Amino acid sequence: MKFTLSWLKDHLETEADVHQIAEAMTMAGLEVEDVHDPVAVLAPFTVAKILSTARHPDADRLQVCQVETVDGLKEIVCGAPNARPGLTTIYAPIGAYVPGLGVTLVEKPVRGVVSHGMLCSASELELADESDGIQELPPEIPVGTPVAGLFGAEPVIDFEVTPNRPDWLGVAGIARDLAAASVGKLKHFDIAVVRGAFPSPISVRLDAPEMCPVFAGRVIRGVKNGPSPAWLQKRLTAIGLRPINRLVDVTNLIAYDRARPLHVYDMGKLSGTEIVVRAGLTSAETGEPEHLIALDGKTYTASPADCIIADAAGERPIGLGGVMGGESTGCDEATTDVFLESAWFEPIVIAQTGRTLGIHSDAQYRFARGVDPVSVTPGLELATRLILDLCGGEPSEIVFVGEPPASPAPFAFDPAYVQRLTGMELSDDRIGTILGQLGFLITKGGADQAEPWTVTPPSWRRDVEGRADLVEEVARIEGFSALPNTPLPEVARHARGVLSPRQARVRVARRALAALGYAEAVTWSFTKQSTAALFGGGDDRLVLENPIAADLDCMRPSVLPNLIQAAARNAARGHADAALFEIGPIYLNDQPNGQRTVIAGLIAPHPDRHWGGAGEDALFGLKGDLFALLEEIGAPVASLQLAQGANQSWWHPGRSARLQLGPKNVIVEFGELHPRVLKALDADGPMLAFEIILDAVPEPRGKGGKARGAADLPNLMPLSRDFAFLLDEAKAVGDLTRAVAGADKALIAEVRVFDVYRGQGVPEGQKSVAVEVEIQPRAATLAEAEIESLTAKIVAAAAKAGAVLRS
Repeated sequence: MKFTLSWLKDHLETEADVHQIAEAMTMAGLEVEDVHDPVAVLAPFTVAKILSTARHPDADRLQVCQVETVDGLKEIVCGAPNARPGLTTIYAPIGAYVPGLGVTLVEKPVRGVVSHGMLCSASELELADESDGIQELPPEIPVGTPVAGLFGAEPVIDFEVTPNRPDWLGVAGIARDLAAASVGKLKHFDIAVVRGAFPSPISVRLDAPEMCPVFAGRVIRGVKNGPSPAWLQKRLTAIGLRPINRLVDVTNLIAYDRARPLHVYDMGKLSGTEIVVRAGLTSAETGEPEHLIALDGKTYTASPADCIIADAAGERPIGLGGVMGGESTGCDEATTDVFLESAWFEPIVIAQTGRTLGIHSDAQYRFARGVDPVSVTPGLELATRLILDLCGGEPSEIVFVGEPPASPAPFAFDPAYVQRLTGMELSDDRIGTILGQLGFLITKGGADQAEPWTVTPPSWRRDVEGRADLVEEVARIEGFSALPNTPLPEVARHARGVLSPRQARVRVARRALAALGYAEAVTWSFTKQSTAALFGGGDDRLVLENPIAADLDCMRPSVLPNLIQAAARNAARGHADAALFEIGPIYLNDQPNGQRTVIAGLIAPHPDRHWGGAGEDALFGLKGDLFALLEEIGAPVASLQLAQGANQSWWHPGRSARLQLGPKNVIVEFGELHPRVLKALDADGPMLAFEIILDAVPEPRGKGGKARGAADLPNLMPLSRDFAFLLDEAKAVGDLTRAVAGADKALIAEVRVFDVYRGQGVPEGQKSVAVEVEIQPRAATLAEAEIESLTAKIVAAAAKAGAVLRS
């Protein structure tokens, strides 16, 4: 949002300069981004007069000019075709910075002749887009006159408008806050009612009141359109707007002056006598949505979620309501009769239309944030008066249909709440003055009432909903510098730190995965509804009413789709071999709370081609990373049951598994992702992943501050024995290894499977499983008899698991 200092002074009586205004705005909560002061930029430039010219001795297109300047007579080399004796123009001395060229003048020879300055064009001073030669000024202007005053250059303030303050999108709203901050006195203008001379020949019908609750308009006939007067063009140009014609410029002026967007239709280009406000339509015959060529020359496709302004009994779209008008009814210099529109559109509808169609017009920007509903008729009256003054004509009566949204509701407020929340000691009169200057209506109750005041927010402050909001307004205007500097009382620090067990686990997991070579990804907690459906989500209860983007309209049921898409984007940029992880929330329909915290990891194994092959199976590598991570976060790894296959459809049925503490408490699902899912997300496989439900991982027991004991390191060498067992094909090898490990927990340190064989010598329906048992003596070296006894225990334990020692 931009405005000039003179524009602000139309609404605010103040002696403050532009820098004081910017400082006051910053202190009042308006984020000033830039202050452009062309007066300071043009300060070195003054008026000069060419006394004589002579052709440059070494250049036919250059002239050596004798120029009368504020610094006396100067010899200046000039290449402009219009340089001639007697011309009054602009002089730049040595050392001046020329903004249009981006150079600082230095005294140096031009083809052998030293130029003691420069004669400038309007474009070189950024006073015009282009110039044919040096600037020609009226001859009566005295030499030495500052150029800044001649062109009416004035400072421009550019600031960022927060989404909750649409009233700041008008200069009048900025002046109101500055007046409350004691920068000046607010000027109040009564908008005169313009009486209609005849009934409006155009009627309006609201078929979509949920999109446009209220619509007002009037016909003005006999207007004379054309270029706007200089004062209006100058005002719009100063803030970066291009003047178009009087009718359009009036609507742009009011949009920036009062935060009230308007639109003007050429009545001669309308079909019929009725304007219909409706939703976008789809052809019943072809199924194609309707299209509109907008004022920017682009064609847009309207959906039923968009508000359409139509004529010809509602058949022909002539504008996107609250966004942009149509090219078919635009005003030009031949326009004589117009229909002036002033309406109020539902902000969410306009925001979604702008986001979906990629339109970011001034009207869309304002309506999406919420325009003051009470300004519908005043804005129409103000625009009517300006059009009559600039274009002439005769107005009709106003046609008004619909019902504007209700004004903000009043609520109770105790002024003592200001001190309670902020510590500021302000009198009730001062608090009331601040709120009154900001437009709040205060009704004081009796002394016996619990809350002595009832405060009604103004129609343009729908963001104020409670007493804390009022306290913020008072503190903002009084100045946050007035907040008392009172230190908080010292609080004893907890000896065990401030992180909760879950936070500590997340921190450990993040470091562990980074150490394993995974890169952390931070993605949205949203995804596309069709994508969520691939991962068991997509329920309408998790669809957002106002998504930040069309493809982020649903809360994610899993982190995996975001990681898959991130890996696919990396692959598209030449980095296919990705290893990513993310720790964050997921959202489920079938859970009481509906939200879970997960640790998800994904690898896309695409190593460089090598004659030795791919090496270790990536699935077992992922499993090793997973178990290392579970060990780090304190999960009961020894108690986890490994079940073949995952419960969810997005896993590959033959290359996936789950870890659980019983059938109802699944902690992890991992394995290869289903090719069908990868294809739907336009990702090349294979991809392998895991997803840990952190909420389902039990916390380690015995965390009562007990110190870890001394390390128990054996001083004897371990030994190993190999066994080959015959096992039914349907039985899990993991059950066998657990049974062998439990044969003697004191001596058996580890059991490893190193071979699984099926074929000659192995009965049909069975498999040969070879395991290595590592035996770790503790007290003394084992005798042969002790080893034989342990071997017998191992064979017996295996037999209980259904395995027979292979002979």
